[in-house]
Amino acid sequence: MKAADVRAKTADQLGDELVKLKKEQFNLRFQAATGQLEKTGRATEIRRDIARIKTILREKAQAGKA
Repeated sequence: MKAADVRAKTADQLGDELVKLKKEQFNLRFQAATGQLEKTGRATEIRRDIARIKTILREKAQAGKA
């Protein structure tokens, strides 16, 4: 997911996306623990997407206060 795609979404959409990514991250952790994880790089992508969404949500919150 690119930053431009994330910036185009509303705060509610980003919140929903964040919940979805956290669930996927949880499932990937279980797959890794049981040795069933096939795409190891996907965990890194998820982690970075979560950070990207949180950063942009914070930017939008700061812009709303100013």
